[in-house]
Amino acid sequence: MPIFITYASYSQSGVQGMLKKPANRTGPVKALMEKVGGKLLAFYMTTGSNDVVVISEVPDGTDAVAVGMAVAASGAVEKIETVRAWTADDFVAITQKAAGLTGDYTPPGG
Repeated sequence: MPIFITYASYSQSGVQGMLKKPANRTGPVKALMEKVGGKLLAFYMTTGSNDVVVISEVPDGTDAVAVGMAVAASGAVEKIETVRAWTADDFVAITQKAAGLTGDYTPPGG
């Protein structure tokens, strides 16, 4: 299954909810991933521009985006970004494909 990394930040109401009832949020995220046929690989609270980093395996990108949208709809998080990740070994095939296409693209004005 494809691996996805999701970055998110808690909204003001999400922070208020966490302060009102402090709890580990891994369980609810894991349940959502399992509901779409995926698996939660890691859930981290972070500092910096994001509050949360989630690493998951889901059947395809639409599942990852749907989970993010469902969480965003709760109002607890905002600024969600989901990216696809590949292992370094898997990415070799992508670079080989790109190498075979090099020179075949005509840039604008070319």
